[in-house]
Amino acid sequence: MRIVIAEDSTILRHGLVELLTFRGHQVVAAVKDADALREAVGTHAPDVSIVDIRMPPTHTDEGLRAAIALRRELPGCAILLFSQYVETKYAAQLLADRAGGVGYLLKDRVAEVSDFLDALRRVADGETVLDSEVVSQLFSATRRTDALGALTPRERDVLGLMAEGRSNSAIAAKLFLSPGSVEKYVTSIFGKLGLPPSEGDNRRVLAVLRYLDS
Repeated sequence: MRIVIAEDSTILRHGLVELLTFRGHQVVAAVKDADALREAVGTHAPDVSIVDIRMPPTHTDEGLRAAIALRRELPGCAILLFSQYVETKYAAQLLADRAGGVGYLLKDRVAEVSDFLDALRRVADGETVLDSEVVSQLFSATRRTDALGALTPRERDVLGLMAEGRSNSAIAAKLFLSPGSVEKYVTSIFGKLGLPPSEGDNRRVLAVLRYLDS
C-alpha cells in the first residue's frame, strides 16, 4: 500500500515509517501537522492515511478536522485515525458520511502489530474499523437520543460488535450464541432501523452510522 502518515511525535512517526517499510509498504509522506497532511494527500493520493487527532498548533482536534475536510474534498479517501484519545465531537461526523474506508484505533489498545496492519488494510479496502472503546464512548455520547430505543440490550451488544467490523461468526463466538441466532439479531436490527436490502449500501455499516448520526 501507499501510505501517508500524519503524526506530530517524531519517535512514533519514524517508528511507523520503519514498521510499514519493513512490511513492504511505501510511505509516500510522513508529516507532523494537519496542513501538511492535506497537502500530502492531495499530492500523493495514497491508498490510506494514518492520522493522529491532536496535532499542532493547539494539539486538540486538528487531525480529526483535517480528516473530515479531506473526506469532503476527496470522497472515498481512506483514513485510519490513530490516537490516544476518543474525540466524540467530530468523530461521529467523520463516520457518518457512509462512504466507508475509515477507521479509529487507540494507540494504547493495539496489542499486536498484525492487528494494526490488518485494520489498515481493511480501511484501505473500504471497510469501517473501530476499536471497541471508541464504539463504547461514541454510543455513550449519543445515548440520550431515542434513535435505537427499539433495540433490545442483546441487539445493542450485536450492533456494537458489528461496529468493530466483526463477522456474524465472530459475534457468535464473542457472545456465545449460535450463528443462526446472530443472523436473527442482525436481521431484527436492520428492520428496526429501517434499512431494507440494497445492492448499493452495506447495511452493516449503515446500521452503525445510523446510530452515530442520531
